[in-house]
This record gives sequence, C-alpha cells and structure tokens, in this order.
Amino acid sequence: MKVALVGNPNTGKSTLFNLLTGLNQKIGNFPGITVDKKTGYCKLSNHITAEIVDLPGTYSLYPKSKDEQIVFQVLADKTNPNYPDLIVLVADSTNLRRNLLLYSQVADLGLPMLLVLNMSDMAKKAGLKINIDRLAERLGVRVVAVSARKGEGLNILKAAIAQYTPIATQNKTIDVDIFAPEAIKQVKQKLNTDNSYYALQVLHQHEHLDNFTEQEQDEIEHIERSNGFETHQLQTAETIARYRHLNAILSEVVLDTGAEKKFQITDKLDSILTHKFWGFLIFFVILFFIFNAIFSWSSVPMDMIEGSFAWLTEYGHQHLPPGVLTDLLMDGVVAGLGGIVIFIPQIAILFGLISILEDTGYMARVTFMMDKIMRKFGLSGKSVVPMIGGIACAVPSIMSARNIENWKDRIITIMITPLVSCSARLPVYTLLISLIIPNERIWGIFSLQALALMTMYVISIITAVLAAWVFKFIIKAREKSYFIMELPVYRMPRWKNVFYTMFEKSKTFVFEAGKVIIAISIVLWVMSSYGPSKRYEAIDQKYEALEAKIADTIQVASLERDKAAERLENSYAGILGQTIEPVIKPLGYDWKIGIALITSFAAREAFVGTMATIYSVDSADENAAELRLRDKIAAAKNQATGLPTFTFATGLSLMLFYAFAMQCMSTVAVVYRETKSWKWPLIQLTYMTAMAYVAALIAYQLLK
Repeated sequence: MKVALVGNPNTGKSTLFNLLTGLNQKIGNFPGITVDKKTGYCKLSNHITAEIVDLPGTYSLYPKSKDEQIVFQVLADKTNPNYPDLIVLVADSTNLRRNLLLYSQVADLGLPMLLVLNMSDMAKKAGLKINIDRLAERLGVRVVAVSARKGEGLNILKAAIAQYTPIATQNKTIDVDIFAPEAIKQVKQKLNTDNSYYALQVLHQHEHLDNFTEQEQDEIEHIERSNGFETHQLQTAETIARYRHLNAILSEVVLDTGAEKKFQITDKLDSILTHKFWGFLIFFVILFFIFNAIFSWSSVPMDMIEGSFAWLTEYGHQHLPPGVLTDLLMDGVVAGLGGIVIFIPQIAILFGLISILEDTGYMARVTFMMDKIMRKFGLSGKSVVPMIGGIACAVPSIMSARNIENWKDRIITIMITPLVSCSARLPVYTLLISLIIPNERIWGIFSLQALALMTMYVISIITAVLAAWVFKFIIKAREKSYFIMELPVYRMPRWKNVFYTMFEKSKTFVFEAGKVIIAISIVLWVMSSYGPSKRYEAIDQKYEALEAKIADTIQVASLERDKAAERLENSYAGILGQTIEPVIKPLGYDWKIGIALITSFAAREAFVGTMATIYSVDSADENAAELRLRDKIAAAKNQATGLPTFTFATGLSLMLFYAFAMQCMSTVAVVYRETKSWKWPLIQLTYMTAMAYVAALIAYQLLK
C-alpha cells in the first residue's frame, strides 16, 4: 500500500517519516522536476508493508512555490505513480486550528484519510487539552496522538495505517458549489467526476497540472473566462468559510488552560530578541560566540588528529618498503586526507550550534528581523533562510530558495547565496588565520583568531547583500513579493537531533570532500613527483656532481633539500603552476599556491589537501614526516625575496579570494538544475571570479 504524508511545514512530518522508515529510505526527484522526493518502507505487521511518500510541506492546497505544487499534483492525479491509497495528515497539536485548514481541503478530495496529532507532549506542556474522541467523531476519521520527538504513539499509528479502509469516511466540510456553481458543473462534466472540490481546484490551478493535454487546458481556460472565474477572490471566500467551519468543529474539543502563560513567556523573549537595536546586538554576540567556539573548543581534538596523521605518515615511511607506492600512499593520499579530517571538530561545532539555533526557534526570529533590511537590497525575508543556510553549504541552500514565490527574489537569492562563506571555506580560513593572526586575546576574553574568522563571515554576508542590490537593478520583473512566516514557540533543542546533525554533516563533509581530495591528491602527487625526463636527468647529474665534491653531511642534507625543491619546480605540477604564476603574482601568490587555486575549482577544501601534498613532496628532510602541515607551510620561504611565503598580505589576499570565488562544481551544477539554463551559472562563475581577483589584488597591493 502507498501512504502519503501531508502537512504544514514545521509539524514534525519529516521526523515522523524518519521514525516510520528508519534507514529504509531514499531521496530522488518527482518525475520531470527537481523537487526532492523522499520515499521509504515501513513494516506495519508481519504481512503488511507500506511505501511512505513524504510530500513537501504546505499550508494549503493553493501553491505558492514549486514544492507546494507537488501536493495537489500527486493527490489529484490517479495516474501519478505516487498516488496514495491512504493520506496521513500530520498536524501540530499546539496550533490545531491553522493546521486543520489543510486537512479540510484534503478531506474534500475524497481520499481515505488518517489524522495524526503530532507534538502531543508539547500541547500538554502548553496547557492544551484535546478531546481526541470528540474530534474524531466530528471529522469522521480516525485521530491518533503521537510525539515524533519522543517516539510516543508510533505503534498505535502503525496499527491504524494497517487497519485502513479503502473507503473515505470523512464528513463533508463546506459546500464548495456555492463559489462557482456553473463553472464547477461544466468542469465536472468535462472531467467525468462527481467531486466538486476537485473540479474547483482544477479551475484554480490547471496550469500547474501536467496530466491535461493542451486542448483540455484551453477548454478549462475557456470555462474560467466564460463564467468570470476570479481565482483570488474565490480562494479568500473559501478560506473564510473553512475557518468558520473549523471554529464549530473545535468548539469544546480544544481547551487551552496555559495560553496566557505561554504567550507571556514568548512575548517577553521576543521583546528582547527581536528588538530593533538589542535584537541585532544579541545576534552579533551569538555569531561571535559561534566563531570563538570554533577555535577554542576544537583546538585539542584538532591537535590530536594532526598529531595522529603526522605519526601515521612517519610510521608508514619507517615500516613500509621504500618505493613509489609508499610515497604515493603516505605523501599523497594520507597527507591530502589528513588536511581534511583535521577540520572535523570545527565542522561538527559549526553545524551543532546552527542546529541548536534552528531547534530553539531563534533562527526564525533572525529571518523576521532581517526582512525589512533585505527588501531595501532587492531581497525578501525568505532570502535570509538560504543565506544563513549557506554558512553550512550553498547546494541545499540554493535548493531551499524554491520556497520564494517571487521569481526575481528567487533568482537574486540563488545568484548571491554562494558568496556567503560555507563550511568548505572554513578549513581554508582556519589554516590561513593560524598562519597570519597571533593566537592572542584582547582583554583576556576575545580571541583575535575568532574575531578574524567572524570578520570573514561578516564580509561575505555584506558582499552578498551588496551584490543583491546591484542585481536588483539588472534583473527586471513586475511581480511583487510578500513575506509570510510562522514564528514557532521557543523550546529546548532536541539534543539527539543536534548530535545526529553534527555526525551526519561531518560524515558528509569528510566523504564528499574525501572523494575529491583523494582523487586530486593522487593526480597531484603523480604530477608533483614526475616531470619531463630531460629536466630530471639534468637535475640528477647536477646534484650528483655537487655531492661528489662535498663530504660534510650537513651540506649534503642541504643539497638534498635543494634537489627536492628543484625537482618539484620542474615537475608537471610545477610547470603548470609556473605557467599561471604571471597572472597570480600580483596577488602575492607563488606557483605552489597557483596549483592549489587550480585544484580548488573542483572543491574549495581541496586547497588544504593540495598544500599538504605539495609540501610533503617538496620536503626531503628526514624529520619532515614528523612536522605538522601548519609548521611546513609556516616555514616555507619565497625564493625571490627570502621572506615567508605566507605573509599577512598574502594570507589576507588568499582569504578574500576564497571568500568571493566560485570554486565549487556542485554549486554550478545545482544552479543550472534550479534555473534550467546555463546563463545564470556562467554569469555567477564570471562575476564571482572577477570579484575574487580584484579584491585579492587590492588587499595584497595595499598591504605588501
């Protein structure tokens, strides 16, 4: 049997889906579109297994975004492969009246239904008493109370799904024929259906339905025009009628004994956290706390990981047979992978703290505060969600922009979201900050390194907003935008969910980045270890002649280091780096950094792995395996000046380049997928690369 989960956003629908399906689930796309489709399987009894489809969250059947269009498309088309045998409508027990609006619409489509009241534990805490038996009697469907957060009521829900009847039992809600009687009658005859509400919905949104032929679309459009069908007016009239009906349904069903206390606490917190001055100040304090934690809390585990990889490299060189394979494994794969694994603590802390902000309901307040400011720059409050999500990763953040109804707002949001510093930039920032910013504190409290990291994130957000302001004048559209958002009640974070998020995001970061890093590290090691045979023969002959004249072991070791450096410079990687060096030299970069820039265009975090591989190959020192990556890079010298390669000017120039450059092929791919055109990703790639080069050039030339 097929079961569709339907519900408003933030009702815990996805949590319930995960509980029902466990690990037996997959994510794909709905046919012909890029909206994510989550399906899974749930064993209800020894003989019954259900296929569960988690439909996108929506407040009503009238779509305001591409995601919301899916719900009616699936429920209205019997030929749709996802058409369900049973609808499980998930409602938030703490906000039942608003949630039942969607229930009443879905109920009128005449499909078998089951109503799930989620967050029943929170409703009790809030002083809400719901008479479930009376509600079930008035609606005509079975009602099950669950708490997805705690896993309560799950077995009762499974039993209810297993016992479903293929006949729709729900009571009639409102008389929809009164809204457009003649138009509804004509559509019913045309589509050969006796369901008036289905006919009304087709009149409202037939242009979004792909199961009608072009001729049928024209005929339905003709019915609309000939009957003076006014979509917006009729939607408003229907919504008012449904809320009147729900008031009668919920009378003596819901008793709220804690409303006054609940709203007093929420109002007191909101008066501070959303204050026009204190709200922003608190937000920046929270941001600084996050960035300070990224450095302070991660230092010990990072040192342990870094030390472990240094020991592993040394141990491998000592105990594995010397040769090409050992060098490739230790100096290529292990060194490159170590450059990524070391940042797991910082990634985990970043995602953990963001998850806490989302779970408590604070992130919704940030969106609310930012709306008025964002509008001045051509964005809406809904653009804040992808932008804040961009701190984690631009790919899902760009996909979340589908919820922005206005086309212009959506395109601008997609175009500027990659400018917000993501977790892939974090390894680059932290490595460079540790090289150019002293590990000191102001007044014994504020870490200079944390301030530098926060500054990079603030710069990226300000730049994104300014870029949006420019696009506001370039991209033309007549459509007006609006902002509607539900502010959830404040609540304690779900710690299990927080730790699960930390684990999942860290695992994804390592495996996704790891695949790229290992591939790049192997190719890079080969390119760095080999070069044109004539050049290598000349270098070998040169140093053999010099070594023959020297007996001093210290001078011989020095010659070995010089020989390794010269071989690297004449390797295929060295030749590639020196080819682009004239272009990047004004930015303060040498050819080694140039190689890292090239590999980073696949993925930004490849910078660290590339530097690790290059400096492992570069060093012929017998103690090099014991040296940590930061020590190797800090000791690097510019051959032309004799000064450290990574000066303050070079380090800042590099950070600005990575802050602005589009160095993520996954982001390019998802922008193409979301816009259905190569025009937008190519514009994005061009303008971001140009910004990165100019910003890095100005920074280095002013500070060198």
